[in-house]
Amino acid sequence: MSSVPEITAAPGAGPVPPDAEAVRADVGAGTVEPAALTALTSLQLLRRLDSGPRGLTEAQAEERLARCGENTVPSWRPVSWPRRFLGALRDPFTTVLLCLGLVSAAVASWGTACVIMTLVVVSCALRSGGEHQAGRAMAALQELVATTATVQRRSAADAPPQLRELPVDQLVVGDVVRLGPGDLVPADVRLLRANGLTVHQAALTGESAPVPKRAVDAPPGTDQDAPEPPHMCFQGSSVATGSGTGLVVATGADTRFAAAYRGPARRRGETAFDRSVHGIAWTLIRFMLLTPPLVLMANAALRGRGLETLPFAVAVAVGLTPEMLPVIVTTALARGASLLARTSGVIVKRLPALHDLGAIDVLCLDKTGTLTQDRPVVVRSAGPDGAPDPDVLHWAAVNSFWTIELAELPVPDALDEAVLTAADERGTDPLEYEGIAALPFDPMVRMSTAVIRRPGRHGTHTLVVKGAVEDVLERCGRLRTGGGETALDEAARERLLRCAAEEADGGFRLLAVARGDRRPRLGGYTDGDVRGLTFLGFVALSDELAPSAADALRVLTERQVAVKVLTGDHPGTAARACRDLGLPPGEVVTAGRLAGLEGPALAEAVGAATVVARCTAQDKARIVAALRADGHTTGFLGDGVNDLPALQAADVGICPRGAVPVAREGADVVLAEKDLTAIERAITAGRHASGNIAAYLRITLSSNLGNVIAMLAAGLLLPFLPMLPAQVLVQNLCFDAAQLSLAFDRPTVGAARRPAVLRPRVFLRFITGFGLINAMADLATFGVLAFVAHATPGTDSPTMFHAGWFTENLLTQGMVMLLLRTGRRAAEGRVVGPVHLAVTGLAVVGLLLPVSPVAPLLAMSAPPPLYYLLLSTVLTLYGAALAFARMRYARRESGEGVPDGSPERSAEHALVGGQNA
Repeated sequence: MSSVPEITAAPGAGPVPPDAEAVRADVGAGTVEPAALTALTSLQLLRRLDSGPRGLTEAQAEERLARCGENTVPSWRPVSWPRRFLGALRDPFTTVLLCLGLVSAAVASWGTACVIMTLVVVSCALRSGGEHQAGRAMAALQELVATTATVQRRSAADAPPQLRELPVDQLVVGDVVRLGPGDLVPADVRLLRANGLTVHQAALTGESAPVPKRAVDAPPGTDQDAPEPPHMCFQGSSVATGSGTGLVVATGADTRFAAAYRGPARRRGETAFDRSVHGIAWTLIRFMLLTPPLVLMANAALRGRGLETLPFAVAVAVGLTPEMLPVIVTTALARGASLLARTSGVIVKRLPALHDLGAIDVLCLDKTGTLTQDRPVVVRSAGPDGAPDPDVLHWAAVNSFWTIELAELPVPDALDEAVLTAADERGTDPLEYEGIAALPFDPMVRMSTAVIRRPGRHGTHTLVVKGAVEDVLERCGRLRTGGGETALDEAARERLLRCAAEEADGGFRLLAVARGDRRPRLGGYTDGDVRGLTFLGFVALSDELAPSAADALRVLTERQVAVKVLTGDHPGTAARACRDLGLPPGEVVTAGRLAGLEGPALAEAVGAATVVARCTAQDKARIVAALRADGHTTGFLGDGVNDLPALQAADVGICPRGAVPVAREGADVVLAEKDLTAIERAITAGRHASGNIAAYLRITLSSNLGNVIAMLAAGLLLPFLPMLPAQVLVQNLCFDAAQLSLAFDRPTVGAARRPAVLRPRVFLRFITGFGLINAMADLATFGVLAFVAHATPGTDSPTMFHAGWFTENLLTQGMVMLLLRTGRRAAEGRVVGPVHLAVTGLAVVGLLLPVSPVAPLLAMSAPPPLYYLLLSTVLTLYGAALAFARMRYARRESGEGVPDGSPERSAEHALVGGQNA
């Protein structure tokens, strides 16, 4: 504990330091540089801030609060609902639909224009509504960094200081605050006094163990420039043990905690969802831009038709467009996000992030609090020779119990709790001894001492010491071996230190235990009395594993998600946690070894490792960015300020509800608990949603391509338009209504077994092959219609052709929906699902509409019975061709090395799985 010189003149009264007025101006303008201030001695700093050990006066505090503002962390403004709605128009397919709607209106195709505009509005409303709901749920999770703080202030310059509990937002630079166990540090403070003070600052640095802090009255040029100065406590950290008094040097936006908001741009580049959907979108857009000119030119050259075919050309372009894609995507993702929020407490703030969750093939996370519970447990106790010795644990428990009792520590240390829990299971009773005195754990000497009296030994006090191996061994002169004691020579000391280092490399945290007898003394015990001890042995501890982590890691492995542990901990500690959870750590890499690597070289090095230890915040962000640039879809789980760069670098940033506010606001997905099981459920939901989106795309695009080819061929072969714009509109409405059921379809058996990425090249191959099959079915139908018109008198009119092709289109669309839903049979059995009902509806409309009273309004007349008989033959052959082509396609993809699978699952992998092509 350093003493702080008392300032005789109260701040603001008597002589004022020469630069006081300038400092007041700087404070009011918010230009004080905390880093420069902390380089001063305590007295210089107090004078520079026009403060003193007794604190500010109320008048000073009010003036500074009015000039500098409240001590609040700046937060990002929530996006308004109208802004979210307009932002949804940036989706490429939505933009294309909007353009097609405007073109349709320009050519007076009002029905088509109204339908397209309705789809645009519905898609934008669904997407913005889902994200708005997620934003509201996030607002309910907002928590203050701290609520109140103990502040030392005076009512007047000559009044004595009084301790007051004030809201954190009322703190100002120059306030003197008191810190105790369990307190959250309310601002950036320079320690004036400290007594056994340790703080948890994992939220800032990722260090899982408490960090010792001490008051340093250091002049410039010592250790004040260290990355983690020992005399500074930063907002966002919390007090683990001890107490302290600190001077506030930064508040609000000037704190280190708030500096995360002033980092690099928060918008990440293209995510997996953007890459996949945009790739498919722009490929189809090129086709759509070419189609109308081709239709116009072909009809003008071969049929002598002019601009009267423009509505038909626009209808062909619309027919090629998967116009329901924005609605299907938004509905499937919103449904999955809603289900996750209800059943798993997982909030998806950005709807496309659910698809990105399904595409994740690399998940990066920290060890502490995710794989482990940040709570140590005793693994074993051993004597100096390494043999198990329960007596060592017994004396460690005696030290822990009487240190807590006699030092009156309000919050027991986690190591003490672990020791007492393990000793209690073995029947240790520290109350059989009489407690005399205690020296609590001191970060400087790294040990604690309990002074006790053993039964029947009233003339002797026993000192029981527990702490860091190096520090305890320095106080020992003898070694307990077997039933006796021997001198602790240098060779034995080196052997014990090597043993401790090996245990640390193996992932254990060691406590050394020693004991010494003393004659009773009248005065209090001091650190100088802790000498000449007998070394008893070690207590080995490790972090307690999260109960669900092992099962979650196994499932993630089965889901083909590679887990990378990026931690600031010791390499051995992280490796042991992975081994205990069944995750082979392989060769553990430290961030220092990766310092000179960038891009593909860094991704390759990390790809071969499971654990990267000694990571800083910048290391984590570099690694995530390199993996992402290498073609992986990455997720990152973090909860601290130091995790924000990595959260922003990943495709999907994930954090628990208890994360610091800046991390929650920067994440895409918020978990109810920091639990890998919840991530596994979220990934599964993302893959199910992506599977439904992929099913819609492969069904719609192959069917649409076949119809467009058939329409182009018919337009050139027939003396009349093969289908009128109104008929195209009604047909598309029926298709769209039926295809909406795909967003509510049951997931496939294998949909969650591998990363779900919509791969443009694979889709193009698929829709080309199956589109040609569909076109052949249409052309065969044209032949049937020509034969029926020739064989049946009075049926050679365009209205019969329109009706016949309308019916065939709806029936083939229904068959495609049933047959290309890969893997559904095993998932559903005999259960009737939404797609079955939709297909039934399509069939009913296709068969009944041409014979209904509405048919003449649409320029259709009922085909003769012979047509339906021949059409059933065409549909049977078409279904057989679809099934055969699907099996061949699956075999080809399986032969190209797609792992794990039956033909159905292999086909699905080819469509929605694997890396980006």
